[in-house]
Amino acid sequence: MARGRCNGFIRCSPCANGVNLDQWTKRLKCRIGKVPAKKSVFSNFRDLTAPEMTLPEGMAYNTRMKMDGLDFLSRLEADSVPVAFLDPQYRGILEKMRYGNEGVGRSRARCDLRQMPEDEIQRFILRISKCLIPNGHLFLWVDKFHLCNGCSVWWKETDLDAVDMLTWDKKRMGMGYRTRRSSEHLMVLQKQPRRAKGVWQIHDILDVFTQKAERGGGHPHRKPVRLQAKLIRAVSNPGDVVIDPAAGSFSVLDACVMARRKFLGCDLI
Repeated sequence: MARGRCNGFIRCSPCANGVNLDQWTKRLKCRIGKVPAKKSVFSNFRDLTAPEMTLPEGMAYNTRMKMDGLDFLSRLEADSVPVAFLDPQYRGILEKMRYGNEGVGRSRARCDLRQMPEDEIQRFILRISKCLIPNGHLFLWVDKFHLCNGCSVWWKETDLDAVDMLTWDKKRMGMGYRTRRSSEHLMVLQKQPRRAKGVWQIHDILDVFTQKAERGGGHPHRKPVRLQAKLIRAVSNPGDVVIDPAAGSFSVLDACVMARRKFLGCDLI
């Protein structure tokens, strides 16, 4: 078919160009406004807002509170916060892998911390799920052992779904019989109903984040503040409340300050 003018556009024959006729017609109709263009699945804004939280008596924002995490969660209102972090203190590497050097060298500080059994981790996640608003997020730190063997049992009784995962490259060599650990992993869980558009508003976060692990600071498990701050900005609005019931080094508090959000969290020590 020769070149011709159609609705104000110069077009070549679809057959001559090896284009499916239906596809070619749809493209042409879209150009002249008869078929709406396909909408993007991404958004750079949030249409989700969290309710104003009633702060429980004896609690304060942006404070390193000392209290039991499960008690802390039980005092929060249901469906009240958009973001939570949890870094369970477990013996996935030290006991499950049985390296034989527990309490020696760099692992000494880790062994001095109180450990969470599996059923306690499940109770934490269940209560966090009740506190999150619909479409809210829990960022859950896990190690390689639990990642390989599966940890979905922790949230099977909740309204949470695993929707993504990030890896933190710590630029620091750890333990390992075969490969040496140099990373930790962050599961991204979302409370039902699952959706990203209108909820997750930052789209340049890579799923591998490189930052050298901080030494010292009084806690062996301090997590990267810059990464956590960016994730907080991605799934919350300025002034929103972010909770962490097992705050450890309180790196999430520092991330909230950086992201201009309110931190509410605690730890036993």
